[in-house]
Amino acid sequence: MNDTYIVSIATFIYFFAAFFYLISIVLRRGFAGRAASGLLILGISVHTASIIFRWIHSYQLGIGHAPLSNFYESLVFFSWSVVFIYLLLMRRYNSALVGIVSSFFAFIILAYASLSGNVEAHIQPLMPALQSNWLISHVISSFLAYACFAISFGASLIYLVGPAIGIQVRREFWDEVTYKMISMGFVMLTLGIITGAAWADRAWGRYWGWDPKETWSLITWLIYGAFLHARLVRGWKGVRMSLISIVGFLAVIFTYLGVNYILSGLHSYL
Repeated sequence: MNDTYIVSIATFIYFFAAFFYLISIVLRRGFAGRAASGLLILGISVHTASIIFRWIHSYQLGIGHAPLSNFYESLVFFSWSVVFIYLLLMRRYNSALVGIVSSFFAFIILAYASLSGNVEAHIQPLMPALQSNWLISHVISSFLAYACFAISFGASLIYLVGPAIGIQVRREFWDEVTYKMISMGFVMLTLGIITGAAWADRAWGRYWGWDPKETWSLITWLIYGAFLHARLVRGWKGVRMSLISIVGFLAVIFTYLGVNYILSGLHSYL
């Protein structure tokens, strides 16, 4: 058994978690929600095991690095981060809708990783630019931020679309979820940019070079900074904040995927 097989198991567990959350919403069955939460805990346990297994296996191959160095590994960690953030806050935001957003994102990301992994699913030596202790702190902080933004995106969609499709939505609750997730994500993204700058100085001899991914990370940071400014200084709430949240997550997706596929630069490998 290898780590990609374990990842496949976690993918199906997240799918069934989302399914049971959906049942709990549609049929209003408490047992389904509890089963879904149990599946999420099981899923992240299996998921964590796959990451640890891959890490250990890299040392057995004589390569020895954290499994955070290529696109496939980043997708696996992104999915893990979404579930981790939700479970961390589940007691405070114990909502089946938040659960289905988190488990669905985790499922989609891992499914995409399985489809796009191919060569990158095999453990490979680090290129020179990635051989730095800053790698772990930069990637972890960045993807925990992305996970927070993913949940805030889902909360914003529910806020805007829920009433239109007949879902009873406590708008104050979803407004708070969006705000709290973006607040956490903004702090983590700031740490990601700082650690990335330190890493860039070590790898390329400069803190900032306006590489496409650096530029779009800054754009994303400015969008979420504008969100927090509008909330804390201007007192904005509701629809306008949800729209900014959605725009911010679109910037996240472009920073993560668009730069890789459309633009070229020093970060094209991740």
